[in-house]
Amino acid sequence: MDELTRPPQILVVDDDQDTVAILARHLQREGFVPIQASSGAECLKMVAENEIDVILLDLMMPEMDGFQVVQALKENADTAEIPVIMITARDDMDARAEGMRLGVSDFLAKPVFRRQLANRIRAQLEAVAAGRNATETLSRFDAASKK
Repeated sequence: MDELTRPPQILVVDDDQDTVAILARHLQREGFVPIQASSGAECLKMVAENEIDVILLDLMMPEMDGFQVVQALKENADTAEIPVIMITARDDMDARAEGMRLGVSDFLAKPVFRRQLANRIRAQLEAVAAGRNATETLSRFDAASKK
């Protein structure tokens, strides 16, 4: 992601269109660009077609639940590094443990409040940027040590 050329694009995935609309409004107010999907399959299609910076993903959806979506994202090298914030009404320790095992970056329980949502997204964006900077620094160090 090039922070200087565009605002972060956040994919909102939930089968409840009211929830998607509310989250999209929150994101717009915080300066993010929301992209919407209403199913796990649509989520996978959208990440293939767009440069997504963070995914907000509902856990309980028909056909393909949030865990299955995360598993598919993490198995694909092109999408494995996209942070996923799981948003769910099912805020129990078993769900959190399974999500963390699969690679979920963070959890939010419904209802989601705008400031909390924005802070969690910014934390994920900062973590990705820090990881990228560390990788670039190590690459430069490695190249310099081979000279």
